[in-house]
Amino acid sequence: MQLAPLPRPVFEPAVRLALQEDLGAAGDITSAAVVPAGHRSRLEFRARQAGCLAGVDVAALAFELIDPTIRMLSHVKDGERLEPGTLIATVEGSSHALLTAERTALNFMGHLSGVASVTRSIVDAISGTKAKLACTRKTTPGLRALEKYAVRAGGGINHRFALYDAILIKDNHIAIAGGVRAAIQSAKAAAGHMVKIEIEVDTLDQLREVLEEGVDAVLLDNMTPPQLAQAVALVDGRALTEASGGITPHTARAIAESGVDLLSVGWITHSAPTLDIGLDWEANG
Repeated sequence: MQLAPLPRPVFEPAVRLALQEDLGAAGDITSAAVVPAGHRSRLEFRARQAGCLAGVDVAALAFELIDPTIRMLSHVKDGERLEPGTLIATVEGSSHALLTAERTALNFMGHLSGVASVTRSIVDAISGTKAKLACTRKTTPGLRALEKYAVRAGGGINHRFALYDAILIKDNHIAIAGGVRAAIQSAKAAAGHMVKIEIEVDTLDQLREVLEEGVDAVLLDNMTPPQLAQAVALVDGRALTEASGGITPHTARAIAESGVDLLSVGWITHSAPTLDIGLDWEANG
């Protein structure tokens, strides 16, 4: 399925804030002092390591907001794989403006490509199973829409976007509500007909209690692959099954082979290493 582009109004505020953070009150004093007036350049984005690309449009916007006359030509699309040396894009225009925007553009592209790359590593690991990889709400404040987009670029899917679009009953909710049954019953009484209900369980006994009440999905937290297989058998198609906790590219395959529908992983957004991408001067315009 083709990756749908992220609408510009969704990511423009984040780019503007990042540029404002860098420019402050005085602007780029280095480029103003060193770069001759009217000088033009062409720069190339190239991958310095293998990975998966995300954030081309975001990087392009960083340049555009500094100077609308800058032109960026993409040679690789978001979601495509990169090898060391892959030419990602060329950008041409005022040297001063290019240098002013380059760090913001690289920060976004490198971070989002890092998210896409680690996502792809797990997606590759579970290929051939029915399981899909989902992200969580463990995102960088202010960058959730961008990071969840990068997960999709890497072949994953998005879990709920925020607190408002699904009911997810976690361990603290259960404790405060007075137990699994009470929490589910309260959720069902409050939920609209379009709102899904998911609940987290730590044990098979909790799962049996959940199944007596009925929910749309169960989050099977920190279970071993054999325990997950038992849980999937108990559910027997009556709810979506989601495994969470301790999932890495090395453990993902065994977890997926337990028969769960989803693997949810928080670190692919909150701890993904930045993909090394360079932006280097190529020629005078």
